[in-house]
Amino acid sequence: MLNFFRKKKHLPDTIAAIDLGSNSFHMLLAKHEDDHLIVIDQHREMVRLASGLNDNNQISTEVTQRALDCLSRFGERIKDVAADGVRIVGTNTLRKVGSNSDFIQQAETQLGHAIEIISGMEEARLIYLGVAHGISLHKEQRLVIDIGGGSTECIIGEQFNPKHMQSLYMGCVSFSQRFFADGIINKASINQAYMTAMMELEPHIQHYKTLGWQDAIGASGTIKAIYKIVHTMQLHDKGISAEALQILVDRLSAVSHIDDLKLDGMKEDRRAVFAGGLMVLKALFDGLDIQLMHVSNDALREGLLYDLLNREQQENTRSTSIKALCKRYNVDDEHAQRVEHTAYQLFEQLSDTGHLNHDNDWQALSWAAQCHEIGINIAFSQYHKHSEYILRYADLLGFSNSEQLLLASLVRLHRRNINLSQLKNLNSQPAQKKQLLALILRLAVVLNRSRKTCKHLPRIKADDDIISCHFPLKYFQQYPLTYHDLLQEQKYLQAVNINLQLIEDNI
Repeated sequence: MLNFFRKKKHLPDTIAAIDLGSNSFHMLLAKHEDDHLIVIDQHREMVRLASGLNDNNQISTEVTQRALDCLSRFGERIKDVAADGVRIVGTNTLRKVGSNSDFIQQAETQLGHAIEIISGMEEARLIYLGVAHGISLHKEQRLVIDIGGGSTECIIGEQFNPKHMQSLYMGCVSFSQRFFADGIINKASINQAYMTAMMELEPHIQHYKTLGWQDAIGASGTIKAIYKIVHTMQLHDKGISAEALQILVDRLSAVSHIDDLKLDGMKEDRRAVFAGGLMVLKALFDGLDIQLMHVSNDALREGLLYDLLNREQQENTRSTSIKALCKRYNVDDEHAQRVEHTAYQLFEQLSDTGHLNHDNDWQALSWAAQCHEIGINIAFSQYHKHSEYILRYADLLGFSNSEQLLLASLVRLHRRNINLSQLKNLNSQPAQKKQLLALILRLAVVLNRSRKTCKHLPRIKADDDIISCHFPLKYFQQYPLTYHDLLQEQKYLQAVNINLQLIEDNI
């Protein structure tokens, strides 16, 4: 990546993280001193978002209202926090709902900030970051497990570096709804929940065991709730043991309804999702041969705050993801750099339009230029579509779903016919800004078709839907193929009501 805008970023004194989980919504505010956090406020509400999701991935009216009421309270608390000091992420349930849903738009209105929908792998990275900062450092590998409402993240890492991550489709809400509907408990449903969790885990067991770990650490609501019961019942004083977990499963098996389960230390707001979470954890213990799990108080929201504190590292994470993707698909690095450099020069000329932001917008354009040809490794024909597909569905650490979709859309639009609705459907940035980024990338690719250094860069201006490119005299005669491509580009842009003016003059 070309490091044109790598300036040290200064965060506001107060920073905030909000985690919109499938079971609970969490808000955490902190002051930061150097690389340390001092928590000044936190709030949690059990919204049970996943319980309101229907087969069409729409949230019921009742649960929507419950969620929005919660977010209005969050919004009041963070209204005075600067925008660059706030990160709000949605996990499994909101991944299903989608970033363009009515719910997301209403939620963002209540919060006064944008919501990032993050992938399961990005969730796992942030969870590990939060846990790692909350425990003493040592060089041994550790296994970190977080059971959420709709997914379970399993990470093996060392110090602050996650080495292997998986996001599994099992959680306390989804399993409780699926196997223990209406709170009904029986041995058949317990066994079915356990076997389903084992089947989800089974493809990954051998790899995790091969990598190995010296310490198992659990995080977030389900595991913390189970630990509190284990500790209150004096079954273990240092964590959750395999023996203590089996005692809880036996106690669950002895009742016919979750309301009949009497366990010291159980919170009532956890009762409805306890059975599902317990069976997921039991499968993890058995499948991975865990004998003792320590419990961390830190998880996703702490990871979000530390990610904010280390924005340079966050940018390095995304750049590393792009670099690894380009390497995997054998991208011509020299050509990608030529396109990126031309894109930067065009970007600089248009950055005073007021529609572009140096830091964020240049990063998106830079990454798009670097990986615009990844689909060629599949087939040259329609390679821009192959590239889009890869970028849309790859696990790109550090990227939110909206950032990844923007990247995929820019790459999709870098050649051939243009469908600007792809950009309008992205709510991450204003449409005019995204359109300018797409046009810059298209021109950068055209000007570098010869796969040689572009010697004569046009002077470019943008005025609403008119893009004027001024070339040196006799440029079109000297570079007939480029001129032909630019004329074709005129036609593509005319189809979407954009006027590309090609002008030769003394520049």
